[in-house]
Amino acid sequence: MTYEGHDRYGRYDCDVLVVGGGIVGLSSAYAITRAAPGTRVVLLEKERGPALHQTGRNSGVIHSGIYYRPGSLKARYAVRGAAEMVKFCAEHGIAHEITGKLIVATGRAELPRLHALAQRGRENGIPVRELGPAQIAEYEPEVRGLAAIRVGSTGVCDFGAVAAQLAESVGASGAEIRYGAEVTAVDRRPWGVAVRTTDGAVLRARVLVNCAGLHCDRVARLAGDDPGMRIVPFRGEYYELARPELVRGLVYPVPDPAFPFLGVHLTRGIGGGVHVGPNAVPALAREGYAWSTIRPRELAGTLGWPGSWRIARRHWRYGAGELHRSLSKRAFTDAVRRLLPAATEADLRVAPAGVRAQAVLRDGTLVDDFLIRQAPRTIHVLNAPSPAATAALPIGRQVARRALEVLGVG
Repeated sequence: MTYEGHDRYGRYDCDVLVVGGGIVGLSSAYAITRAAPGTRVVLLEKERGPALHQTGRNSGVIHSGIYYRPGSLKARYAVRGAAEMVKFCAEHGIAHEITGKLIVATGRAELPRLHALAQRGRENGIPVRELGPAQIAEYEPEVRGLAAIRVGSTGVCDFGAVAAQLAESVGASGAEIRYGAEVTAVDRRPWGVAVRTTDGAVLRARVLVNCAGLHCDRVARLAGDDPGMRIVPFRGEYYELARPELVRGLVYPVPDPAFPFLGVHLTRGIGGGVHVGPNAVPALAREGYAWSTIRPRELAGTLGWPGSWRIARRHWRYGAGELHRSLSKRAFTDAVRRLLPAATEADLRVAPAGVRAQAVLRDGTLVDDFLIRQAPRTIHVLNAPSPAATAALPIGRQVARRALEVLGVG
């Protein structure tokens, strides 16, 4: 791209250009406008509205932070973000509830991991209570297990409504949100960054903030930066429980520490329905919400990344189990029945799926923590899967701080 008469005269369209209208991009724009009123912010979102992908397709859980390594960004931001998210929802009248949750061990081999998880929770400053079988029944009469821990600070909310409120607040502050504006080209110069969108518009900014989620690595490469990772999409497949009265709150299995997914769990949402899942399988497109959605170019990019094959070799047993549950409702039901013996195949109704944007390094490492990288005039949020919605407000402030430092503000 070439631009005439651009930089040296300071003719910018905005100070900060944010790419991505999910909850992280919106939180970043929100934090910038609150920290430095008058900063000109434009947010570009390729869809017709905000939060139509990861943010709007999750189970709505406000995570406590119990799973995450003490001292990690995930641990610190989840604990802080959960409290802030509850406060934000209360201030804006957004439906939410602090339900607490049970993490249940159904086999003896899981007991040491359950105890270690309780210890990790305490290290992260999270109130946890260890339970025996009779105490499990007090909270969840239909759930069976050898032992459990109860995490009292976990809750649920409507993250789509949170994103809509953030968009409204961002707009009210004077920032501009452009929907239907997909980024097709980025030109970084010493004076700043110029971006072209699908409609041919060109915007010039002092700083580019990349919160493109499932497409964040692509945007980084457009900017000329090597992100050192690729997004490998995993589809999370859900069912809805036809008899929601079987579950009072949130019930999780003990997670496998070798994999970043939490396993099939039960989530009573704010509307009273109970989501069951997710099952995690490779998606054949970055927005591949069904097996029938295949985008050859995106699939080729995933298969061409060495890390994808290394994941497959390292975790093939786990992946085979997930794939089996994807193709067999009976197998999925068996996984549910480990926690909820009363559940039957007839109780499970297909619900909308989501796709997780999982950053994978070249050596096959699944990036476990939030990953934010900075290059000249650009800030890239390269890994922000769950609990990013919970932690969106502190993540947004971190991104805003970096952007404002580049601008020389604050």
